[in-house]
Amino acid sequence: MLQFKNLTKTYDDGTQALKGVSFDVEEGEFLVIIGLSGSGKSTLLRCTNRLLDPTGGEILWNGTDIAALSPKELRPIRRKIGMVFQHFNLVKRLSVMNNVLSGRLGYMDNWKGMTYRFSKEDRDKAIAALDRVGLTEQAQKRASELSGGQQQRVGIARTLMQEPDIILADEPVASLDPVLAHTILGDLEKLNKEDGITVICSLHYLDLVQRYATRVIGLRDGKVVYRGTGEDIRNMTDEEFKEIYGEEAERVSAGPSITGGKA
Repeated sequence: MLQFKNLTKTYDDGTQALKGVSFDVEEGEFLVIIGLSGSGKSTLLRCTNRLLDPTGGEILWNGTDIAALSPKELRPIRRKIGMVFQHFNLVKRLSVMNNVLSGRLGYMDNWKGMTYRFSKEDRDKAIAALDRVGLTEQAQKRASELSGGQQQRVGIARTLMQEPDIILADEPVASLDPVLAHTILGDLEKLNKEDGITVICSLHYLDLVQRYATRVIGLRDGKVVYRGTGEDIRNMTDEEFKEIYGEEAERVSAGPSITGGKA
């Protein structure tokens, strides 16, 4: 179980991105975080694996406070927390295979990692990961040659190399069209259901949230303002919608975009 207890984050410019956020994440959930740009979604995810250091509070994973760990203590924890980024975070000049293999760097000593001296076992794992996302034939291409949807699937394959217990997905489909969005979220859903990997995903299209979430947390101005199941959000009232997105917010039939950009 992952538990957020009174988590706070204040940036150097004084911006309070998280203000006492508390909720639990059960193993095997597909939890979706929703909210406007600036509500704290990305900050929350990046605090979870310590890409950002929280200002206060606790992030307890099976009783261990991730927020309090030293860099050395954090290393084995990070191996088990994969991350899928909005803008893919691939090394575009490297091959697809080497980008996927980089997911094993947390298991290697620094010298082998710097020289890309991966074992045959790791290379076999990389081929299997690419096969799971349908990109085996793209393995030797440069990452820059791939489409946006393909690059995001490389990011998912890279995350699989960590053998993660949790995948954090920070608006993973924000730059993709609706068809590709369903492809990427379908890949994450498959890992969630078939491998039992817990997924915590921030999304900004309500129809996608309704389709994929098993549970939903809504943030507004750095605070939790909504908690619901997938069924709850499919039956969300206008009052609940406006509690998250503001009194001026209106739903649209196509499934509203509920933010883009940094949060």
